[in-house]
Amino acid sequence: MTASDLPTAAPARTGLIKAMGRGFLGRCPHCGEGRIFGRFLKVRPACEACGLELHHHRADDLPPYLVIFIVAHIVGYLILELEMSYDVPLWFQLSFWPLFTLGLALALLQPVKGAVVGLQYALGMHGFGGLPGVRSAAGEDARLGNSGHGSTGLGRA
Repeated sequence: MTASDLPTAAPARTGLIKAMGRGFLGRCPHCGEGRIFGRFLKVRPACEACGLELHHHRADDLPPYLVIFIVAHIVGYLILELEMSYDVPLWFQLSFWPLFTLGLALALLQPVKGAVVGLQYALGMHGFGGLPGVRSAAGEDARLGNSGHGSTGLGRA
């Protein structure tokens, strides 16, 4: 019996925490080798290492919402602590906190979007049902009823 006679196992989906962690670091949620982003917030069409299609993700408004939630809690806590503990001049408060808030939000936006893409991959959402190298017999478009002739999914006239 040779190695080619052994049955090959289908690639397994990466777990939730691992996929989100890889996405947070800007890596492919499936293999962890390829990069998710081509530009600052532009997700690549596919992973260059394993071929996982990434173009169909739907992160939409969740990453900015999460970033606002996280940054507001951090900055709000720090402002409260600074006001209660020290007598800081108003000019410093008005110049430092907006810049700190903007910097923190920009620093967190890409990692949080990557984690959301990893979450969608791990849960098989928005076209992440298939894994790289695995094709269904009928194809996902046939299963969804799309004929590929420009239908928008709004129904037939």
